[in-house]
Amino acid sequence: MKIMFMGTPEISATCLKRLISDGHTVTSVISREDKPRGRGNVMMPTPTKTLALENDIPVYTPKTLRDEGFEQLLAELSPELIVVVAYGKILPKNVIDFPKYGCINLHVSLLPKYRGAAPMQRAIMEGERETGVTVMYMDEGLDTGDIIAREVFPILDDDDFEKVHDRSADIGSALLSKTIFDIEDGNVKREKQDDSLATYAKKVEKEDCKLDFTLSAQKLDFQIRGVTPIPGAFAYLGGKMLKINKAKVVDKSGQAGKVISLDDKGEGSITVACGEGALLITSVIPEGKGRMSAGDFIRGRKIKLGDILE
Repeated sequence: MKIMFMGTPEISATCLKRLISDGHTVTSVISREDKPRGRGNVMMPTPTKTLALENDIPVYTPKTLRDEGFEQLLAELSPELIVVVAYGKILPKNVIDFPKYGCINLHVSLLPKYRGAAPMQRAIMEGERETGVTVMYMDEGLDTGDIIAREVFPILDDDDFEKVHDRSADIGSALLSKTIFDIEDGNVKREKQDDSLATYAKKVEKEDCKLDFTLSAQKLDFQIRGVTPIPGAFAYLGGKMLKINKAKVVDKSGQAGKVISLDDKGEGSITVACGEGALLITSVIPEGKGRMSAGDFIRGRKIKLGDILE
């Protein structure tokens, strides 16, 4: 079965790598255009494009899927199945309807919950105790297609976005590969989504990362873990941004946002009172600096008892 793979970021590359290693016939890859990255603004390909080229798979980076040029390319390549993983563009109906075996998508949530752009982040931020991956047939809606397969896994107490992302990639790539074999064997069932259970995971914006210490420590813990390591949760200390990338909830109290305890031994810790409970912070990124332990930040005399984070 000739597969066209569409994807862009690391999770897409992980899935493509699994399909290749499992012996699926990936005959073409559609990815996003190269973008300038780093201090030198060097044009860099997407992770998915890089992996495809390393495996001698032709790569195409169309600006749009909605013109005659892509329609002609689709006819020339004639894929029997289109596989989409975090491609980042809505597919038009003529593309979805083209392949003999359909167009399938790996979505990193337990659909119909957390449809949309940031399912992993939003699941953590909402305090979910589990999440998962879903393989579905695509339609013209936003993650609304019929479900083929799902796999559930827990969100652990110290899981941040990076850990959930990597687990989703590993579990999702295996499920995706198995699903393709099942499609080839004619061994799949379609399950309609219950739209009444749907929730939307909107893109994470800067305002979603700003910490409000009048909220409970538990809520802030979910928020920090949901946006770590990128884009990163932050507050302001003395007018300068301070990113907080590792913390835990402790049973202490005080004025919301006030530094109520400092420990400069070893890795150290900074305890900040919240609306309910407190956060014990162990790792930070000061404005203009790299990641450092709370102990190093304290020893550098950048924070003191009674300071207010806001």
